[in-house]
Amino acid sequence: MIHKPSRSKTREKRHYRLRHHLSGVPERPRLAVFRSKKHIYAQIIDDTVGLTLASASTMEKSLSSELEKTSNVDAARAIGTAVAKKALDKGIKTVVFDRGGYLYHGKVKALAEAAREAGLVF
Repeated sequence: MIHKPSRSKTREKRHYRLRHHLSGVPERPRLAVFRSKKHIYAQIIDDTVGLTLASASTMEKSLSSELEKTSNVDAARAIGTAVAKKALDKGIKTVVFDRGGYLYHGKVKALAEAAREAGLVF
């Protein structure tokens, strides 16, 4: 009998593989992306201390009220610009992009491109 592993488990394995190479330091923190069925989350993390420096998600009332849906490409673009603005306000200009084991297309790509357009460098 053929056993096919679940998509979430294979994504977690890809994420662990990526995390061996990616690390957020104070000079260049990590921009981590997570997407669920209903929402999209982005955090800027300093891994040396384990501290979240800035975050944005579609769960925030200020962002969710502007969006029609919270789990599409337009929502990802809004999260990318929001997290970039919060990071620039705190003086963070360069980050390491952690796609979280997701493929770089669709929502993840839209979030990354919006963050770049808003001023983050990665």
